[in-house]
Amino acid sequence: MTPSVDAAVAEQDAHEPDYVIAASASQIETTPRTLKHDDTFAVFDAHGDAVPGLASNHGLFHRDTRHLSHFFLTIEGVRPLLLSSTVREDNATLTCDLTNPDLPGRDGGEALLHDLIHIRRSRFLYRSACHECVSLHNFDVVPRRVEIAFTFDADFADLFEVRGAKRSRRGVRHMPLLAHDGVRLAYTGLDGKVRRTGLHFQPVPSELEGSQARYRLDLAPGATQVIYMEIRCDGAEPHGGAKLTFRRALHASRATLRARVARAAEVTSSNQHFNDAMKRAVSDLAILITDTPEGAYPYAGVPWFSTVFGRDALITAFETLWMDPAIARGVLLHLAANQADALDPAADAEPGKILHEVRFGEMAELGEVPFRRYYGSVDSTPLFVMLAGAYVERTGDLDTARLLWPAVAAALGWITDYGDRDGDGFVEYGRRSGDGLVNQGWKDSHDSVFHADGRLARGPIALVEVQAYVFGAWRAAASIARRLGHVPDAAVFERNAERLRDAFDAAFFDSGLGTYVLALDGEKRPCRVKSSNAGHALFAGIALPGRAAAVAAQLMDGASFSGWGVRTIAAGEARYNPMSYHNGSVWPHDNAVIAMGLAGSGFRREAARIFEGLLRASISFDLRRLPELFCGFARQRSQGPVSYPVACAPQAWAAAAPLALLQATLGLGFDIDARRVTFARPELPEFLDELVLRRLTLGGEMMDVRIQRAGGSPALSVLDRRGDIALWVEA
Repeated sequence: MTPSVDAAVAEQDAHEPDYVIAASASQIETTPRTLKHDDTFAVFDAHGDAVPGLASNHGLFHRDTRHLSHFFLTIEGVRPLLLSSTVREDNATLTCDLTNPDLPGRDGGEALLHDLIHIRRSRFLYRSACHECVSLHNFDVVPRRVEIAFTFDADFADLFEVRGAKRSRRGVRHMPLLAHDGVRLAYTGLDGKVRRTGLHFQPVPSELEGSQARYRLDLAPGATQVIYMEIRCDGAEPHGGAKLTFRRALHASRATLRARVARAAEVTSSNQHFNDAMKRAVSDLAILITDTPEGAYPYAGVPWFSTVFGRDALITAFETLWMDPAIARGVLLHLAANQADALDPAADAEPGKILHEVRFGEMAELGEVPFRRYYGSVDSTPLFVMLAGAYVERTGDLDTARLLWPAVAAALGWITDYGDRDGDGFVEYGRRSGDGLVNQGWKDSHDSVFHADGRLARGPIALVEVQAYVFGAWRAAASIARRLGHVPDAAVFERNAERLRDAFDAAFFDSGLGTYVLALDGEKRPCRVKSSNAGHALFAGIALPGRAAAVAAQLMDGASFSGWGVRTIAAGEARYNPMSYHNGSVWPHDNAVIAMGLAGSGFRREAARIFEGLLRASISFDLRRLPELFCGFARQRSQGPVSYPVACAPQAWAAAAPLALLQATLGLGFDIDARRVTFARPELPEFLDELVLRRLTLGGEMMDVRIQRAGGSPALSVLDRRGDIALWVEA
């Protein structure tokens, strides 16, 4: 039986902020430039600086601690003028082009007019370090002496402090330690750990202090001088100097990104905007992936969620499964290795439950936030089983299936023994300690689950999409069991799925609403709210065939579909707000899941409409990068979408959304038993006349396919085939 839950803990507090991200300043105003490699990420402004200030999230972060909070370049004591700033298409480097403003002459000498000294900053991250090359070129016809200074500081703030959390006590910052070519900054936290930042310069600065490095450079006409820097977050010393490590690390970093991209299928088309969007999606995924001992794992997003998240990675793996199954395998094995095996109320952990979030910072180590190893998501566990089934069906990888089977069995045990808290056949959530998340579905804001009159729902809460995922989990477990020869188990799992489907339809479908209700509250009263969550029922397959048309119509009507995408909450609902985090905004990943569900239910044209909306939206965002979310205002002629002020970008499940939308629109699938790539009633979006998919893999075999517009339906042809693999098209 499920242990009892304190009613006061299970109920939601309408006034609790629930670890919200402070939004006293908008990231959009600063045009952030982000970089990431493994457990290190950085946020700079367009100049390449990290500028402290109100709600600033700038800096260099490693394992949830800010190792560099201030980093500022000046020429002759003033900030250079910005010429351009961009992150490479493959996300390998940030390049900022700067120049001098008008400057008075030194010691009464000739003034330096603007645009005579060109400064180029090239920067990237690799293995716990930030590497930078600063080149200065004199375009004047006379020699120039200029002073370049780098000021720096490290506050060693925990990421949750940067997000807005207040602490009554902090550890001790130590005095800087100077060497001939660098500075070491250090902090001892209340957890007893010493965190260090080492800055190393080459050539040796003219002057070096604990917070500044200054160079006095003599530049002949047409001459260039170069400064190299390495900023390490792991306390290690550079090997061979900053210049040599820059070159070695740059080569290794680009090789790693190229290998990740080359592993996946390639997409090109007749539409350059589409090509750019797909390249950005693949590049963002490549940089967000971290290599764990179990395999590739996409961290959720920069800046706030650059760590292991269960739900986010599972959905990202679903979105990319057709293109790169290695991501799904890495996610499944890593989550299985970290599956809960005991009760821990403080971490919302129960045997068999799949991880929600991992944090490594001081506040997590001290228990000031509960996320050191936290299991407070109700949907990660059934999604884990669903993905395991989808991965095996996609690849036929029975060796991995056998490795995963104990974790799958434990997850199913959690569903029956702990997930169903009151024995009614539905999986509910309610936190087991006062520090946990109040809402534990993907919409985890404190106000995201409510009744038609706006009252917040009281727990334990059964979400519509969670029941759908549980249905999908039983079906997936049955599929795996049959492949592994566990035939009696498969029959039991199938019966569980069908029993849940009937109960779900009776309790969640509302004919007056025309769709599924958002949730059932702790007293089994339905939250009669039109939400995007209902689309997840189509994705998981729990919707009865007769319900799909009504759900699709509701999702695509004017109240729900903004023109850019499906809103989380339909316009007109009590708590609808297009500027909110979860109550009226548009989330690309949510739309991708909905589109996959629509396509699987026969509504491929509706899926194509979502695809077109999000593609058009991506054109308006910086770097053509789909953010975590954007506002749900209606699409207007000659206007782009409205940004959300603190959205993460890049974000893994948002980056992967176009990939899933493409698969949904094309009806792309894989039949491992028949050795064929399948296209079921494919639709070619209106913005594409021709599409080429290369390196579609099935086992060790591969196929390239061209899709062309031909009258009313697309025509498909095989461009290349390597192995005994066939193409099958259902008209």
